[in-house]
Amino acid sequence: RHWRYRRRVPLSMNTMPAALIGLPALCCLHETNLDKAGPSSGAAAGPTGMLCPVTHVEEGAMSHYDPLIDSAAARLGRILEHLGQRVSTAESCTGGGIAEAITRVAGSSQWFETGFVTYANSSKARWLGVEPATLEAHGAVSEPVVLAMAAGAKAAADADMAVAVSGIAGPDGGSAEKPVGTVWFGWALSDGRVVSECKRFQGGRREVRAQTVLHALERLVSEAEKTAANRSSV
Repeated sequence: RHWRYRRRVPLSMNTMPAALIGLPALCCLHETNLDKAGPSSGAAAGPTGMLCPVTHVEEGAMSHYDPLIDSAAARLGRILEHLGQRVSTAESCTGGGIAEAITRVAGSSQWFETGFVTYANSSKARWLGVEPATLEAHGAVSEPVVLAMAAGAKAAADADMAVAVSGIAGPDGGSAEKPVGTVWFGWALSDGRVVSECKRFQGGRREVRAQTVLHALERLVSEAEKTAANRSSV
C-alpha cells in the first residue's frame, strides 16, 4: 500500500539534485523497511523513517503557456476589480486549473469567491444543475452540457460571469467524433448571454489542459472588456 503527499523533507545536499535545492520534494512513502533499501537505491530517508525517493525536476517542466496564463489572469483581475464584478468557474478536464490561475493574482478574493470542479457526471448534476437526461443524450463533452454548467456555476456562486469547460485531455478517451484534444467551452456573461465554443487542441495531456485554461481566461477577458467599454460609453 502506498500514498502520496507533499511536505518539506530534509535531504542531504550531497544526494539532492541541483534542480531540487530549496524546493519541496514530492515524496512517495511506502510501507517499506529502510533496511531493505540498499545504498544504491537512490532514495533518502525522511524524518518518519519511511523510504522517500528523490523526485527529479525535468528540464522545461514549467509550461511555456504559464506566462500567457499569468498575463491573462492578471488582466482579467484588473478589469473585474474595476467593474466591481465576480467570476466563477465550472471545470471538468482542467481539474481546477482555471480557478488556480485566477487565484495566482494577489487580491483575487475581490473578484473570485467560488469555483466548481465537477469531474464526474453526477457532480455536474448535483452541484451545477445539469440535467441527467442532457448528459445521457449528449455526453459530458458537449455544447448543451457546458452551457448548463456555466449557467449553473454563475447562479450557484451568485457571480456576474462564469466559464465552464469539459473536454478530452487524453491520452485516452477520444473517439472519431470527439478526438483527444476536443474541449467544449461555455461562458455565462453579465448581460445574460450564455455562449459556447468548441476547440480541438494539439499536444499531450499537459498541453491540452494548459491551452484550455488559457483560452477560457482570454474569452473572459474579452467579454469583461466589452462590458467595461459599454459602461464607459453610457
